[in-house]
Amino acid sequence: MEIFLAELPKIELHLHIEGTLEPEMMFALAQRNGITLPYADVEAVRAAYQFANLQSFLDLYYQGAAVLCTEQDFYDLTWAYLQRCQQDNVVHTEIFFDPQTHTARGVDFAVPLQGIRRALAEAERQWGITSRLIMCILRHLSEDEGLAILEQAVDYRDEIDGIGLDSAEVGNPPSKFVRLFQRARELGWPCVAHAGEEGPASYIWDALDLLKVVRIDHGVRCVDDPLLMARLASERVPLTVCPLSNTRLKVFEQMADHTILDLLDRGLCVTVNSDDPAYFGGYMTANFRALATELHASREQLRMLSLNAVEACWLDERQKKALRERILACL
Repeated sequence: MEIFLAELPKIELHLHIEGTLEPEMMFALAQRNGITLPYADVEAVRAAYQFANLQSFLDLYYQGAAVLCTEQDFYDLTWAYLQRCQQDNVVHTEIFFDPQTHTARGVDFAVPLQGIRRALAEAERQWGITSRLIMCILRHLSEDEGLAILEQAVDYRDEIDGIGLDSAEVGNPPSKFVRLFQRARELGWPCVAHAGEEGPASYIWDALDLLKVVRIDHGVRCVDDPLLMARLASERVPLTVCPLSNTRLKVFEQMADHTILDLLDRGLCVTVNSDDPAYFGGYMTANFRALATELHASREQLRMLSLNAVEACWLDERQKKALRERILACL
């Protein structure tokens, strides 16, 4: 199984680049930029990674992101993640970034974009890892603030591949952002949204019907609504599920409770992703390994999860065909 997990080509569709900030890099960037962290050392940061829920994680996440100041910082952050992709045989990745987290601190909109893009281009040149970049709107802020950042993004339309919605889900329903997502679609961007992680199944309905998204990020609360599950299966709406994240944030108490394989067996287009791996203890191979060891996933199920990710990704049909062939050869 370990050999199979190493050789299986993987496609990641739910990855927050700011969530790949390992404690060692956090301290290195803080020193580089003259920032004092409220932790004595790396071990103290790791000790803080005990989360009761999504909000307790977000508090630490935004605090950590404050060390990211320059284009080189974002390049180094992204390059470190892409090195993990190369080690984990991740052949395509579609990553999120949160410009509002940085512009609120006085960082120019273009700074993270240019640093991230430079690293993505280098990884494709060196290793053939393809990628897409999705700009996320912070849902705990107002729609007007989101619209303002969306208008800034227009000048970089060729460098941003889609628009997403993330941050604290509870109390911030998709209906809060109808105008914003309509504007994003008018500008030609495909849209995705976090829904049905801590929020109810109704948020998934609203993301589909009000925001017109093409993919649901997380979506595990769909199990509470049989009609919704039937729709997701019949329409092959992709769900970018994050197993280790879900257990670390207590969406499921333990991996044995996770429903991802049940959703797969019911015909839903579920995929495996790492979300914020620096905080949740595992990149892509670790997430697949958790399904194999704790849910007893078969090789065929794991291979199907990778094939679903090919179906759900934003590559063209020629590239998808090549990826399918690589995955089908891996058994």
